[in-house]
Amino acid sequence: MSEELVKEEVEKSELAKSVQSMLNEEKWTRAAITNYSKSNFIELAAVVEKAKNESCADEVKQICDEHLQHTKNSIIALYISGILALKKRALDNSSLDTLVGIFQDNHKNNIVIYLCDTILAEDDSNKFAYRTLAGCYREEGNDKLWDVYEQIVRLDHDEAETAKLLAERYEKQGDLETAIDYYKKAILRYVNQKALNQTKEVWTKLVALIPEEIDFFYLVQRKIAKTISGDKSALLMQELYGYYKIQRKWDTAIDILKLILSIDEKDSNARKELIECFRGKYAGHSQLEECIRISNLSQGWRDVAEAIADFEKHIAFDTKNFVFHRSWGVGIIRQVREDQLTINFGKTHGIREMSLKMAVSALQPLSRDHLWVLKATKSREELAKLIKDDKTWALKTIIKSFGNNCDFKHIKAELVPSILTPGEWTSWSTAARKILEEDATFGVNSNDISMYTVREHEVSPEEKLSNEFKAQKQFFARIDILMRFAQEADTDSELFQEMFGYFVNHLKSFSAVSEQTIASYLVIRRLIAENPSLDPGIQYTFAQLYAEIEDPRALYLELKDTKNTSLRKDFLTCIKMLPNWVDEYIKLFPTALSGDMIITLLNSDQAAKVRDLAAACFDNPREYGEAAVYFFREYQNESWFVEAGISYEKQIITLIHIMNQCYREIDMHVNTTENRKIIRQVENLLFKDDTLLKYILEHDTDTITRFYTIVDDVRNLDPMIKMKMRNRILEKHPDFKFFGAEEKTVTPQGLIVTAKMYDAKQQQLEHIAAVEIPANSKEVGEALAMGDLRENAEYKAAKERQGQLNNQATRLQEEINRAQIFDPTTITTARVSFGTTVTLKNEIAGKDETYTILGPWESDPDNGIISYMSPFGNALLNSKEGEALEFSINERDCKYRVKKIVAVKL
Repeated sequence: MSEELVKEEVEKSELAKSVQSMLNEEKWTRAAITNYSKSNFIELAAVVEKAKNESCADEVKQICDEHLQHTKNSIIALYISGILALKKRALDNSSLDTLVGIFQDNHKNNIVIYLCDTILAEDDSNKFAYRTLAGCYREEGNDKLWDVYEQIVRLDHDEAETAKLLAERYEKQGDLETAIDYYKKAILRYVNQKALNQTKEVWTKLVALIPEEIDFFYLVQRKIAKTISGDKSALLMQELYGYYKIQRKWDTAIDILKLILSIDEKDSNARKELIECFRGKYAGHSQLEECIRISNLSQGWRDVAEAIADFEKHIAFDTKNFVFHRSWGVGIIRQVREDQLTINFGKTHGIREMSLKMAVSALQPLSRDHLWVLKATKSREELAKLIKDDKTWALKTIIKSFGNNCDFKHIKAELVPSILTPGEWTSWSTAARKILEEDATFGVNSNDISMYTVREHEVSPEEKLSNEFKAQKQFFARIDILMRFAQEADTDSELFQEMFGYFVNHLKSFSAVSEQTIASYLVIRRLIAENPSLDPGIQYTFAQLYAEIEDPRALYLELKDTKNTSLRKDFLTCIKMLPNWVDEYIKLFPTALSGDMIITLLNSDQAAKVRDLAAACFDNPREYGEAAVYFFREYQNESWFVEAGISYEKQIITLIHIMNQCYREIDMHVNTTENRKIIRQVENLLFKDDTLLKYILEHDTDTITRFYTIVDDVRNLDPMIKMKMRNRILEKHPDFKFFGAEEKTVTPQGLIVTAKMYDAKQQQLEHIAAVEIPANSKEVGEALAMGDLRENAEYKAAKERQGQLNNQATRLQEEINRAQIFDPTTITTARVSFGTTVTLKNEIAGKDETYTILGPWESDPDNGIISYMSPFGNALLNSKEGEALEFSINERDCKYRVKKIVAVKL
């Protein structure tokens, strides 16, 4: 052992001996508690720091722990052992708890406060220390008590009474915003504790302070109904109802009464109040009392839900109200006489008479700001401008128009193409989605997160995210909302604790380790790292969980990263902490394909294993095909990869075989999406920059033959790629023979088109879909309203046109889906091909003829442009200058000699 190590060992022993001596002296002298002061603990703190600096903390702690086995109240041993445990973040703080208790029992508050401050300096989330401090400050009447109370409320989410005390203090000081925040914390905690009387007290206070925050009261009501009882929640809602009745805010008052009646339909007082609210809301309605009478709303024997539905159907039909008929569109009620309605449906459908009974079943009442009313009363240009200029108003208008429950698909259907073009929708929808996510006046349906709602008042970010969390049913999407909450809102909120608790409970109650178990562990671990006070005391380690994973590669794929999470990266980080992490990384890499894993392995002197891994991937492409592609793409020129000794020829051949295998699996409908992704990668690597062509053209014709044969054997490979290879090979080797393929015609899988014509066809399809079809649908509707379809020539003509337009749009879409835009840079004049102009000598007529070879979309025979897919164009393909051609088309013999081939300027 070196002198330095010997010296270090001696010093450790000396410190340990010194601590042992201090403990013995304490035992012999039996120092009284009253003799201890802060200075004594400052000296002990120096001993702890020295033990830590000299790396003998474990040795010193062991001496103290052994001493405590027979001297349980040793002040020195309790302090040193406790502080050292605290510095190591040990779960057992019993030594410090005992130490503080000794001085509390002896009323040494100054020492107790000092010890608590010491504990909190190491662990600022120690509930015991804060509660003890609160006791001391309470005895002293020290105003620091309130700061401690705030920490207790922050850390202990069961602490309701202290939250209420803080709320009352801030209210007296005039800080209502903070007071309301603490009252909210208090009521949610009282509800969780089923403390009804305290809940009522805080509810009354909040009704006085924030009656407009209706969404918060609904949230608390739901919790009370679930935790305590529905009847009790209804009683509290009656108190809130009083405010809205006084303020004459009839819609909200009616909603509250409907909720109360849904809990107790026999509540006669709520029923009576509902009628009064309807009278307030519809004051001046000509048929109000009649609607109340025929709905039997005031009769206790009538089912209250049915009575309300009947009343709301009938009350909607009054003068100047708008309605919608499925054939006649939007109309306005011009007159109501007894049970007869006169409705104006505009110029096209005119004035219609209808009984009230018929109107209830045939018409849909519309509010004045309903989108359909706006469409009927404003010009398209005016409405489009409004919608584009004020997206928030537009979203609220659309969502409210459809029962305050509308998904994005429905929003699009209402706007495109009647108001916005598809191009305008693209940019509008991006901004609209951001508004829906960020604006607190928008929410989601609690049962379906895809359905958006509009709130009368803004809610806090915490409430908005909590509602989204409850509505979201997908596990990984819920993790994303939790992480958004941690980034954007108050993690001390009760609502965050509920969300966080969902994953804690998931981790505590699993029966087998799944991707959800690991994801719960990872997200809890990340949040605790950022906020240690959240630590729920999970006993499992990652190593324990990982040992139970049946297939880590499969589980890795099941972990879903989202906008606000990187679970896969966190998973790999945790694996790095395992003792056998190198082997696990090697096993997992072909699935994870993470460059960080390779860097980590190389930085840990594991280059040999990485080289072996790369070689194994190219040796076994059937199992590790995607990894082989990754190595080729990312590490081609890295020295360690070169040292792996995988020849470049082998690498290229392996990639071609991988592509071929992927095509075969697609034919068998196996992993289609994943295989298409790998094919795109290989094609980009080998063909996009002519990597393969450059390689083979640098070698002899035997190499060219071998590689072209392998490529040609990939049956599903785009023939355009093969055509380009053939052309380039012929440019360098004009007499090159393609075995068995001299006369082979390359027919592309898709439809080769020029970029210009592709754009033109897209515009044509868009015009049919956005202009012609909607116009025709309107014509069909107008013709339908004209009566007897048997003698209706206008209807028949409109329907016939409808069929033609639909067929035309379908055919165009199919052709566009098949279209492959031709790359002008691939034009070759070595043979006749797409994009060339060929001059032919007609041996029968004895004259020259010139033709340009393009596609069927560009075909114009009168101007010498023919399709490569036509019989004549197909017969010319692949012929060379000087070549003689003989063929027959439609029983007509043709005899030509190719004189000249030039490239077309596209």
